[in-house]
Amino acid sequence: MRLHRLEIAGFGPFLDRQTVDFDAFADDGIFLIAGRTGAGKSSILDAVCFGLYGSVPRYEGGEKRLRSDHCEPDDPSEVVVEFSTSAGRFRVTRSPEYLRPAKRGGGLTKQVSAVRLDVFRDGDWSTLAAKEREVGHELDEILQLSREQFLQVILLAQNRFARFLLADSKERQGLLRRLFGTERFEDVQARFDERRRASEHALAGVVATVDARVAEAERVVTDAELWGDAGAGHEGASTQERIDALRAAITRAEYRAERRGAERDETETRLTAADAALTAAHDEQKAQRERDRARAAMAQLDAEEPEIERAKTELQRARAAEALRATLTAATRAASALDDAQTGEADARERWDSSGITLGDLTPEALTSWAADRIRESGAWARVAELEDAADARAADLEAVRAQVETASALVESRDAERTELPARIAALTTRRDEARRGADRIDECKRALSSATARRDAAATSVTAGGALGDAERSLAAASTALADAQNALAALRRRRLDGIAGELATALVAGEPCTVCGSTEHPSPAEHSDPVSAEDIEAAEAVRDAAQATERTVRDRVTSLTADLAAAAARAEGRTVEVADAEAEAASRAHADAVAAAGEFADLDAEIEQAALALTALDEKRTEAAAALATAREQLAAVAQREQDATAQIAAARGAFESVAARVAAVVDQARTAQTLAAAMTERARAEAAVTAAAQEQEEALAASDFDDATAADAAMRSLPDQEALDARITAHRVQREKERSTLLELELRTLPEEPIDLAPVEAAALEARTAWKTAMDAAGRAETVAAQLERLVASAASEHTRNAERQAEHEILRGLADTIAGRAGNTHKMTLETFVLAAELEEIVTAANRRLSEMSTGRYQLQHSDALAARGAASGLGIVVFDAFTGQTRPAQSLSGGETFLSSLALALGLAEVVTARAGGIQLDTLFIDEGFGSLDADTLDVAMRTLDELRSGGRTVGVISHVEAMQEQIPAQLTVRATPEGPSVID
Repeated sequence: MRLHRLEIAGFGPFLDRQTVDFDAFADDGIFLIAGRTGAGKSSILDAVCFGLYGSVPRYEGGEKRLRSDHCEPDDPSEVVVEFSTSAGRFRVTRSPEYLRPAKRGGGLTKQVSAVRLDVFRDGDWSTLAAKEREVGHELDEILQLSREQFLQVILLAQNRFARFLLADSKERQGLLRRLFGTERFEDVQARFDERRRASEHALAGVVATVDARVAEAERVVTDAELWGDAGAGHEGASTQERIDALRAAITRAEYRAERRGAERDETETRLTAADAALTAAHDEQKAQRERDRARAAMAQLDAEEPEIERAKTELQRARAAEALRATLTAATRAASALDDAQTGEADARERWDSSGITLGDLTPEALTSWAADRIRESGAWARVAELEDAADARAADLEAVRAQVETASALVESRDAERTELPARIAALTTRRDEARRGADRIDECKRALSSATARRDAAATSVTAGGALGDAERSLAAASTALADAQNALAALRRRRLDGIAGELATALVAGEPCTVCGSTEHPSPAEHSDPVSAEDIEAAEAVRDAAQATERTVRDRVTSLTADLAAAAARAEGRTVEVADAEAEAASRAHADAVAAAGEFADLDAEIEQAALALTALDEKRTEAAAALATAREQLAAVAQREQDATAQIAAARGAFESVAARVAAVVDQARTAQTLAAAMTERARAEAAVTAAAQEQEEALAASDFDDATAADAAMRSLPDQEALDARITAHRVQREKERSTLLELELRTLPEEPIDLAPVEAAALEARTAWKTAMDAAGRAETVAAQLERLVASAASEHTRNAERQAEHEILRGLADTIAGRAGNTHKMTLETFVLAAELEEIVTAANRRLSEMSTGRYQLQHSDALAARGAASGLGIVVFDAFTGQTRPAQSLSGGETFLSSLALALGLAEVVTARAGGIQLDTLFIDEGFGSLDADTLDVAMRTLDELRSGGRTVGVISHVEAMQEQIPAQLTVRATPEGPSVID
């Protein structure tokens, strides 16, 4: 990975955008980032880390003050890092989250963080990702280094050298874990511990289950008193011994259950016999009671026999009279019908006589014929009567049609009037539209004129502003030139004074008896006096004033030149116009352009209005045609309705005759016809009734002669209604059936020779109850014995099975526990090293080997680092120790015993070795840029030379190394430098 460019704005101590071009130091290979303490040297590395990973290590755990405190609310805060890897060239632009004043309502609001990742392809930058999560995923793939690895192999940050060397095993383990990602081994340890605990819990659960089942079985044996001669004392016995004792108890329980079963079967046999005897006694008692009841029922039925005989006679006569019921009823109805027919004929003849109509032959046939003629005659008048009734409706229809004619005529006249107005309106609109089109055609011309006038007005205003600024700049230039001349004169005067007093300055350094630095004499008889001393510092201060005045004069002169050019360009663009003239021209051009734009809008509106008017004219023509057609149709309808009214009036006058209306005439004729029809029907009904009476009387006489009755009166007396006959028959039948039933029952019971005295059930019931009680007792005892035997068999079998399997689980648990303890650094693990520590120890050995390749040279062969797996004090975690082998003494000693310079060199070697190993573990990525932020002030000159040679070796292979330090010796040895300095206003800048 190689860094190419860094841009910082509004970040840390930097306010204005600062740019660092790392490619400019590629040829030198090593460059120095110098500056006073607190100027912001380390902030450059913070910016690199923030740009790539979105965080800064030294702000972790506290307030993240990434945005510069010098920023105003609208100042940007961002970091741009441009770098390349084997995957290509990339650029990250990232802004931190910060609070800014709210634009509305006062207070503060949060400005969210932002990030964008660009890639350089085909000669141009294109965005690869613009969301924080997506950018993070992309950078993980591109960099192939975590932030901790990046800080350990590329940004060797301040205070991280000695921290790794002097850390204890626990702290060193945390750092190595983050670098090599060995958390998975800790997860393996946790999983094995969890499996061990689960196995312990399972094993304990099985033991508890076995104990619980054995204890439950022993409780059952104790409650059932099945211990036998051995008794219940099993304290101190093993689980297997207790199970064997329980199996013996099972044998006794099974024997007891067998005995209790035999007793249950015996009592069940006795119960069956007692229940049978009780059932037989109940049956005898029930039969005795039924016999006594049947005897009483037969006596009652014998007493009812005379009354039943009378009912039979009554039913027999009623059925004989029932055969004459139809004949007698028909004679009675025929006589009643004859009376009604005679009365009806008399009433009809009276109504006919009152009508005043005379017929020669007054017979039913003649009356029916005359009525039919009258009805046919009235049928022709009925249609005319309907016309007469609809006179008002026809009059209304006539008026409605006349109104339709008037409405259609008015609509035609209205359409004609509208048709006359529209052409004139369309012509006027067309004239206005043509005028608007001519105005709209000037829009482009007016727009160009407005643009030119606006440019001239702006140029005229710029000329005035530039002229004023040029005058101020020329005055400033005169003042700056004067100040520069004064500073140069003052510097020249100081130099002359120093040259004039150089003898006195040398004389002040003379010491009696020591040689003069000029002539070498040890005697100084007449040393010059230093009356007007001027020191080198005075000269340097005057040169600084002169340089500052010179820079100010150069800056002001450049501004005068720039303003002069701006003034000439503005005057050319103004084309000689004054501000007032240019304003007037711009205003006139603006009005003309606005008029043209308005004319374009008016043209569109008028064109649409004309189109709408043309459409309205077409629609109006169509509506006028429709109205004319409707008028013609209405007039035709009026003529037809008027003709129908004239024909109806003539028909009504002919049909009315001498009556008031046609309906009255039809009603009179219909009434006469109905009177004739009524009389004919009455005469016919009277003749039919007379014939029916004669026939019914003859039939009645013949029926009475053939019956047992003397006359109709006797037959009527014997008659009964159908419900009465059914009741008599039901009573007779019920008596007969009940007598036969009781006789049959009594005969069967009498044959059983039952005793006459009541049967006593008490002795039999007592014997049955006693047998049932004995059976229940035997059943309960047998059930309890069988339940105890089955429960013991189940508990002992389950306990024995679990006890057998528990031995296998115990063996597996011992293997798992030993493995878990070994991985966790417990029990037989004599070094108390966890699995993760063991893996990290292997990595640490490689790191120490890589570090010793440099430390041996840096310490001229005296020191070597060694990995130590010695046990730590008080049982602390061990396996990641580092000690120092001193070749001078042949002994190892703690790293804390090294001096400051030795500690620095050892730490530097260890950090570089760690960087090599981490790089190899990250896939062997190429590291083309390296930063070291560590104080070199604790090194003497020789050690500093050794450190510089080591840093110089890091440049091999085209690598660029950046060193942050304020040591003057390094500034002298490293010519390529970046200087970070704080300005008097507060913010820092990079030179």
